[in-house]
Amino acid sequence: MSRRLEICAASLHSARAAQAGGAHRIELCQNLEQGGITPSYGLLRQVLRELTIPVFVLIRPRPGHFVYDAGELAIMRADIELCRELGAAGVVLGVLTPEGRVDVAACRPLLEAAGPLPVTFHRAFDDCPDQAAALEDVIGLGCRRVLTSGGAATAEAGVARLAALVRQAAGRFVIMPGAGITAANVRAIAAATGAEELHTSAKRRITGPQPVSLFGAERWETDAALVTELVALLAD
Repeated sequence: MSRRLEICAASLHSARAAQAGGAHRIELCQNLEQGGITPSYGLLRQVLRELTIPVFVLIRPRPGHFVYDAGELAIMRADIELCRELGAAGVVLGVLTPEGRVDVAACRPLLEAAGPLPVTFHRAFDDCPDQAAALEDVIGLGCRRVLTSGGAATAEAGVARLAALVRQAAGRFVIMPGAGITAANVRAIAAATGAEELHTSAKRRITGPQPVSLFGAERWETDAALVTELVALLAD
């Protein structure tokens, strides 16, 4: 069995590289340096025009915690509706209560807005102290998968919890490990957890000559060769 690879892409260049490298799906976002936020309309439209692999879209109105007020939830719902209009393949979201539980009441209208689009519950899940209970809440909502490091800083550090979540899901739901997955550890993480889908950004720092600018900044982009390597490692 070949496992599936999702690439987190935060630019048009990264989205193109993910597809060129053989990724099975992308999660499109921006501002990945702060964990990612919802991509702009222009980026989303252009990526959907160019890519043929499924594009899931991160629905996150700002960096930081995952407790949202009514205005932020309204923004998220509007962004989900836009994703449907533009033809996205799915959306990625998560809302928590101040106590660190899945906010089922806040999530339900978002899933209603998604309609037939499959929903991934993102790494807000890793802020839940009781992940076993959180998993049942997310399954009950109708989400299809969760992106998680098992509550640890990296998926490699969280393999024991990830494996337990895979066992608890028992085929009802996809547990997708993410955070710190590289060619050096992807096969070990897949084997230790039993996960069938894995998530990474497969990025490299952009080097070489750059235009002179007062506003220069370090840039990282998904590398097609890294994606190809990861896909090969996950194949039987």
